[in-house]
Amino acid sequence: MIVLGIDGMDPGFLEAHWSALPNLDRLRRQGEFKRLATTIPPQSPVAWSTFITGMDPGGHGIYDFIHRNPETALPYSSMSEVSDPERTLSIGPYVLPLSKGRVRSLRKGKAFWQVLSDHQVPVNIIRMPTNFPPLECEGASLSGMGTPDMRGTFGTFSFYTSQPGAAARQAPGGQIVPVAVTNHHAELRIEGPANSMRKDRARSFTTLAVDIDPAEPVARFRAGGSTLLLKEGEWSGWIGAEFPLIRGLKSAYGMFRIYAKKLKPELMIYVSPINIDPARPELPVSEPASYSRDLARALGPFYTQGMAEDTAALRQGIFTREEYLAQSRLVAAEHLRILRYGIQNFREGFLFFHFFGIDQNSHMLWGKYDRELLETYRLVDQAVGWVLEHAGDSAVVVMSDHGFAAFDRTVHLNSWLLKEGFLSLEEPGKTGNEELFAHVDWSRTQAYSLGLNGLYLNLAGRERNGIVAGAERAGVLGKIQERLTAFTDPKTGARVVDTAYRPADTFRGTELANAPDLIVGYRPGYRSSWQTALGAVPSAIVEDNTEAWIGDHCIAAHFVPGSWLSNRPGRLADPRLQDLPVTILRHYGIPPEPGMIGRPAF
Repeated sequence: MIVLGIDGMDPGFLEAHWSALPNLDRLRRQGEFKRLATTIPPQSPVAWSTFITGMDPGGHGIYDFIHRNPETALPYSSMSEVSDPERTLSIGPYVLPLSKGRVRSLRKGKAFWQVLSDHQVPVNIIRMPTNFPPLECEGASLSGMGTPDMRGTFGTFSFYTSQPGAAARQAPGGQIVPVAVTNHHAELRIEGPANSMRKDRARSFTTLAVDIDPAEPVARFRAGGSTLLLKEGEWSGWIGAEFPLIRGLKSAYGMFRIYAKKLKPELMIYVSPINIDPARPELPVSEPASYSRDLARALGPFYTQGMAEDTAALRQGIFTREEYLAQSRLVAAEHLRILRYGIQNFREGFLFFHFFGIDQNSHMLWGKYDRELLETYRLVDQAVGWVLEHAGDSAVVVMSDHGFAAFDRTVHLNSWLLKEGFLSLEEPGKTGNEELFAHVDWSRTQAYSLGLNGLYLNLAGRERNGIVAGAERAGVLGKIQERLTAFTDPKTGARVVDTAYRPADTFRGTELANAPDLIVGYRPGYRSSWQTALGAVPSAIVEDNTEAWIGDHCIAAHFVPGSWLSNRPGRLADPRLQDLPVTILRHYGIPPEPGMIGRPAF
C-alpha cells in the first residue's frame, strides 16, 4: 500500500482543475474521490496526529501548534521538546555534558506504522509530520513538519544588507543583519545553534566572506572550505558549515543556502535557516540514524527543516512573490526526488510520503494567484503519475489533512475578550502588540486566548492566578460561547465565529488536561491574529489582513475538509481522517489498536 499525504490539498480546487491534473483525475476514475472530514481544530499538527494514531485530540493530546503552561501562561511547541543533559561538569566558562540530552515527542498514542512493524510489515515513512524525533520502528522513517532548524526554531532566515536603516527593521521569522561593505568585501556572521557547552549559551557562528566584482554583478562567497561564485539573483547549492563549540575540540555541523538578491549598489544576501545536515545529523531526523545518511549519499543534501518553504521571508518583504516561488520550487524538487527514490525502491509493505508545498503555497497564493498555485498541484499530479506507474497491484491513496479558505480579516480574540469584560488590563489604555499578556490583570481576568484556536479560562487551582472557581466554570463558558457565536464584524456585520467547541463534549480519551476550554471555529474569511497566537491585546478587535499570508484553514472544521482519492472504491460515504489508520491496518489484516476510533474505508 502507498499513501501520499498532500498537506492542504483542497477538494474544491481539485474539482475546478481536473483537466489540468490528469493523474489525479485518473486515480479518482479508477476508484473514488471524496471530501475527507478533518479534525477540530483543522491545524496540521492536530490533523496529522489523528492520522498517525487513529485518535482525536482527546487521545493524542495535540490541540494546536502552540500549547501553554497554565502556571505561567507561557507558550511552547505542542509537538516536541528538547532537554539538556541532566549531568554536567563545569570548567571555567564551559559546561561539559556527562549524560545525553533528550529530544521527546509530546504526542501520545501508538503510531499505525509501529503496529505494522509489530506484525512484520516493512514500512518506509518519509517526512511524516509531527514525527520528530522519529519513532523507533522496524523499517525506515524520515521526520517532516516539526523538525527544527539548527537554532531550534521552525525556521529562522538571515538577511544581510548594507541598506541604510537596516538595524531598525524587525522581521519575525528571521533576522535582519546590517553589514558594511569595504573595498568590495564584506564578512557575514552566520549564527548557528546556541552553544550548550557554554554557561552563557552564546550562539555559535561561522563566517561567510563575500568579495564583490567591482565591474560585474557577481560575487565570490567563501565559508569553511567552500568557495563559489554567484551572479545577482542566483541561488547557491547547499553549503556545509562548522560551528565551533569548544574551538579545536568540539563543533556542531549544519548547512545553508544563499540567495544573492542584490550585490550592488547595496548588498542584500538571504541565508536560509541553518538546516540539520542529513549526512551528519546533530539531532535525530531519521530512524535508523543511517537512513538520512543513505538518502544524502544517494541524492545529495536536502532540506531537513520541517517547514522548508520560507513563507516568513515573503511575509516580511525579504522575498518578492517570484523569489518565494523560486525557493519553493527548490524545496519541491528535493522532496519529490526523495519520493521518486522511495518509489523506485518500493518492493513490498507500506510506503508513506508527505508533501508540504501545496499547504505552504496556498497560504501565500489562495484566491488571488490560482495559476501559480496550480503549478504546485501539477507537481503533485506528476508525482501521482510516477506512483501509479510503479504501484502495480498496490492500493494507492492520496489524501490531505484539510482544505483551504480565504483569510481576509484578522481577529484579535484577546481584544474581544477585553471588550466583553472577560479579560482586564492593569490600565485601560495598555493595549498593543506586546506579547505574553504583558499588561493583563489576572486578578480580574476570567478568560484569555493563546494559539490559533484556543481559549482558556483563568481557572482557580489550575492557572497560577486563577479566579474562576470550578462551580462557575460551566456558566462562564456558556456566556463566552453565546457571545462568540453572536460576535459580528463591526465593518461588515458578518458573523465572525461559526462554532465554539467544548473539548470535553467533543473529544474522547485520557489527554484532555492540556485542552483549551473552548476551541474557536471561525467562519471563512476570518482567523485569529498572529498577535492573539502569542498573547497580545491590540486596540482593534477585527482588522483587514494586509499581510502576504492570504489563505488559511484554522477555522470551523466543516468549512475546510481534506481530500480522499483512492484507486479502490470505498465503503464510506463520509470518510474521516481517523478512518485512514484503521483502513491501513485492515488492508494488512491487522485489527485496530485500543483507542482508535475510525472505520475501515475498504
